[in-house]
Amino acid sequence: MQLTLRQATEYLDVTEDTIRKWIKQRGLPAHRVNERLHLNAIEVWEWATENGIPVSRKLLEQAQRAPDPVPPLSVMLDAGGIHHDVAGPDRSAVLREVVARLPLPAGVDREFVAAVLEAREAMGSTGIGDGIAIPHVRNPILLQVNEPRVTLCLLRHPIDFGAVDGKPVFALFTVVSSTVPAHLRTLAQLGYVLHDPALRSLLEERAEAARILARIRELEGAAGAPAADRP
Repeated sequence: MQLTLRQATEYLDVTEDTIRKWIKQRGLPAHRVNERLHLNAIEVWEWATENGIPVSRKLLEQAQRAPDPVPPLSVMLDAGGIHHDVAGPDRSAVLREVVARLPLPAGVDREFVAAVLEAREAMGSTGIGDGIAIPHVRNPILLQVNEPRVTLCLLRHPIDFGAVDGKPVFALFTVVSSTVPAHLRTLAQLGYVLHDPALRSLLEERAEAARILARIRELEGAAGAPAADRP
């Protein structure tokens, strides 16, 4: 559940100026979407509780009633695209190539997105092992999109990504979401399907997009629902 600054004033019973001051000086989490600041209801609740700021109970109740469901991973990946033969001599170059292929809204500074992804990698690799990485920043890439999207880039040549198992990376999944809960649910779906050996083999052989999507749909069908929404 995403809030404008004006909506947040109602739950926190303060002015917009106070909220802006808290964002700058006290670490109230905020996300810029199309040049406007937005807040996530759950993050606001957690921050207010930790900082002893009175907050209306209605905020948490409404956030729990609006769980930000996400489409199946196969739908998000079909929208975000599967790109083969992505080239780059090193991690920085590959990240720029990945960002160039993301379906971002017009006006988004792609150089900035690439820079924050690279800065995140400098803090610790997002390589999860077996040649797969999920580049992301501490605060997810939140943009004004109708639905979350996942983009898969399959590299021409594996590169050193500093992954946990030391193996070079050949497949990178990047998530673009409009809210933090949607981002986390999308990551949960990714985590579920990437446990499948058959899908990992398809990624390693750089199989055509139709085969990769077909395998993900099989996994979704076997589960009966997207992994993020299963009990």
